[in-house]
Amino acid sequence: METDKYILMITGMLIVTFLPRFLPLMLLGKKELPQKAISWLSYIPAAVLSALLAPSILMEEGGLYIALDNIALLAFFPTLLIAYKTKNIFLTVSGGMFFYLFLDIIL
Repeated sequence: METDKYILMITGMLIVTFLPRFLPLMLLGKKELPQKAISWLSYIPAAVLSALLAPSILMEEGGLYIALDNIALLAFFPTLLIAYKTKNIFLTVSGGMFFYLFLDIIL
């Protein structure tokens, strides 16, 4: 009986994951989106990245944590500068990791 539950659960997860991806392609695949919609969709990557990064940088133990010993926040600023100056994802990620590890060691 346990196997049946797992198969049902996996099938449910497949449907819930597949349908939201497939239906827009099926319904809108051959239609051209209006320029306003395309413009609006261009903001999604920045919004998603911000939503992922902000909590990991600014929160600790369920609350806002802005302090001089917040290593993630301190490493964020030089990483942001590297990203702005170089526009190179490899250098940005490497620099961010370096600054985080460096600050973790010295603080």
